[in-house]
Amino acid sequence: MCGIVGILGRGPVAGSIIEALKRLEYRGYDSAGIATLENGHLARRRAAGKLKTLEACLAAEPLSGASGIGHTRWATHGRPTESNAHPHANGKVAIVHNGIIENFRELREELRGKGHKFESDTDSEVVAHLFADAMEGGLSPVDAVAASLPRLKGAFALAVLFEGEDDLLIGARDGAPLVVGFGNGERAGEVYLGSDALALAPFTDEFAYLEDGDFVILSRHGVEFRDTHNQRVERHHMRSPVSALLVDKGNYRHFMAKEIHEQPEVVARTLAHYLDMSAGTVALPFALPADAAQLPRLTIAACGTAYIAGLVARYWFERFARLPVDIEVASEFRYREPPMERGGLTLFISQSGETADTLACLRYAKAHDQKILSVVNVPTSTMARESDIAALTLAGPEIGVASTKAFTCQLALLACLALAFGRARGVIDAAQEAKYVAELMAVPGLMAEAMKREPRIEALARDLARARDVLYLGRGTSYPLALEGALKLKEISYIHAEGYAAGELKHGPIALVDNDLPVIILAPHDNVFDKTLSNMQEVAARGGRLILITDASVPGDFSGEVEAITMPKMAPNFSAIVYAVPVQMIAYHTAIFMGKDADQPRNLAKSVTVE
Repeated sequence: MCGIVGILGRGPVAGSIIEALKRLEYRGYDSAGIATLENGHLARRRAAGKLKTLEACLAAEPLSGASGIGHTRWATHGRPTESNAHPHANGKVAIVHNGIIENFRELREELRGKGHKFESDTDSEVVAHLFADAMEGGLSPVDAVAASLPRLKGAFALAVLFEGEDDLLIGARDGAPLVVGFGNGERAGEVYLGSDALALAPFTDEFAYLEDGDFVILSRHGVEFRDTHNQRVERHHMRSPVSALLVDKGNYRHFMAKEIHEQPEVVARTLAHYLDMSAGTVALPFALPADAAQLPRLTIAACGTAYIAGLVARYWFERFARLPVDIEVASEFRYREPPMERGGLTLFISQSGETADTLACLRYAKAHDQKILSVVNVPTSTMARESDIAALTLAGPEIGVASTKAFTCQLALLACLALAFGRARGVIDAAQEAKYVAELMAVPGLMAEAMKREPRIEALARDLARARDVLYLGRGTSYPLALEGALKLKEISYIHAEGYAAGELKHGPIALVDNDLPVIILAPHDNVFDKTLSNMQEVAARGGRLILITDASVPGDFSGEVEAITMPKMAPNFSAIVYAVPVQMIAYHTAIFMGKDADQPRNLAKSVTVE
């Protein structure tokens, strides 16, 4: 997900734009750039690679303008080169863009026919030329934007700067987030645009969010919002609790390592928000839908790691609430055009609350008369605002691209929801609820204890770093954890890995087993442990390298050699939350031994806001 920043300041803004862009590095990017107005003329500095390269460029050729826009780009159309880096500009307009313009080819050919010359391979450059073309036809900058936006098909957030217009900055959004910041105190009169309030937090704590289809006209004297019909509208101002301090790694080498170790704290914080620990009950800060007791089915939709959290939650909702669950990959869901029972409940899971596919599913479900419950980490996100109920995880900002603490906070919250539905539906009584709540309350301590296995995990990861392929196996809620383990290893080490239900081993994956294949087995001491042990025997008989993560003892008559990560003893119901720790640490340390960037793996973005 690209990052956008725009500032109308009282002095030079290039340094502030760089500071804001640094706060968006967690999204992932491969080029960056800035444009400012220098004595009324547009000037740009762009660079492939990281922001330090752009900073070196600015040190050699400084910019002193008080109006500017900046961008970190994750390549979609065109390679990550300087010519493809944003901002894109011509003699009249400079723009930065997050999203995809689906009809850019048709627009580009039309504009070429009018004499416009293109310098990049991107879809984004066409926007700058479209605005400039409208201005050449006699329209003012504001009217040119208003006339051109309806011609853009796709998803976008835009910040636009105009030649000779030192007191004008325009932003627009359709399907990608954009926020306005209002300067106060010593920064009074300054205004800001950003794709995330976190980017603007060093400058202000007062924000307003654009709705889909909005564009906004910013000057130092005021801000005007207009809707998709070009009518003036009001957008609610709010104070944001986002810290103005740049999130740092502390004593850790990577944000991912820091966020893995933060999990006992943030999971405890999330649980404390949804449990009455003294009473031993679930205490949701919102009411369940009125028909929870009669609800025939729950639909869950999400992408990536959030989808895996939904897979775990399906076990809990069906076990504790006897509620049938359909779990859907959000990027496929709406294209199937599934029938949805009127008045049903659909649950969406997203760290950012801006995931494009999941948001599109949410709108599909709303259009089919579904109640909407979203699990999100960002209270001001689009999904949170468009849901009937927004259930907030309290993970705090997650900077590493590969999700860790957001995932376990999602699991903690989903467990609480499953128990709440179980009570509402009369499946569990007060004594059972108290028992399960006590098990959940033990989870943060168990996660802290699991952290102590890190030296053992690090030693195993040294060998895994030499593997070409890795297989993860699990049963019950450990099956989704096997999928998550494989996903994490692929994401940050680039080793090919697959996760399977252990019982499916004989239905194909066993053909891969040989002396070179590490097989990681997640096996808490639950009601399917003995069956998982049987699957281990099948791997051992074929010479596979077994790595067992368990809190049980391996029987003395086991025929194979096993490298074990011995977990703390725990009740099995919510073991998936605790077992996420070694799964994440295996991926992290394997990547580090291989010399990979665990925080910003290649080709990945933190939040996917385009399809």
